[in-house]
Amino acid sequence: MTTTKLKIIALISMFIDHVGQFISNTPEWFHWVGRIAAPVFIYALIIGYQYTLDRKKYIIRLYLCTLGMAILNLIINIVFNETQMYITNNFFAPLFLIIIFIYFFEKKQIKYVLFLVVWQMLVFLISMLFSEIDWRFISDASVVYQFFGSIFGSVFFVEGGPFFVLLGLLLYVTRKTKIGISVVYILFSIFCYVVYSKWGYRPDFFAEYLIQFAGYQWIMIIALPLILLYNGKKGIGLKYFFYVFYPVHILILYLIGVYLSQLG
Repeated sequence: MTTTKLKIIALISMFIDHVGQFISNTPEWFHWVGRIAAPVFIYALIIGYQYTLDRKKYIIRLYLCTLGMAILNLIINIVFNETQMYITNNFFAPLFLIIIFIYFFEKKQIKYVLFLVVWQMLVFLISMLFSEIDWRFISDASVVYQFFGSIFGSVFFVEGGPFFVLLGLLLYVTRKTKIGISVVYILFSIFCYVVYSKWGYRPDFFAEYLIQFAGYQWIMIIALPLILLYNGKKGIGLKYFFYVFYPVHILILYLIGVYLSQLG
């Protein structure tokens, strides 16, 4: 299976998941299907990074998409604040962080590891500082945290949180062997189940931003056969289609959801 086919399957899965997110009274199994999307997109990202001719350009493009989506979310959330329906979706952000972490780890120098540690500590504090300002035009504090986490690059305040960034790093390390990928992926799926079972229901700040997934996240295990079917080929590409489809479909589904909620 080519990376293009993998991404199309992930895109369909993501679309179904987001229908369930924005349109009320949809079946829960929409979200079960949606568990395929994130790991497949992460795997496709790693493949793309491995074969791209210009890695710096790849990183910059991902950050610009992250920034653009964050700004779009902020505008929509301000305009529709009174509906109490918010967009926090910005999967460009964890994808950007995965790649930037890999980029520095590949240099195999302690100074770059220290840079990443200091950077994450600083952006965590900066994101919290900016988010604690009285943002009168947005009622939900988590929306503000997601915005600043995305633009500053904090692993705690991006969609999926630090664990999905970790998944990306693990898949990168094991990318050359299907056995390695399988072991890491199965263990991560079990980890999601155990972590949510023990701490997922806690209402405190760190649980909210560390465990940014639902109790059914372990269902992501069904994406493993798709990843293992990757045949090393790119396919027809459609690179910019995926970059454009993501914000457009979220905006459309969000507006439909707002409209239907007002009818009800």
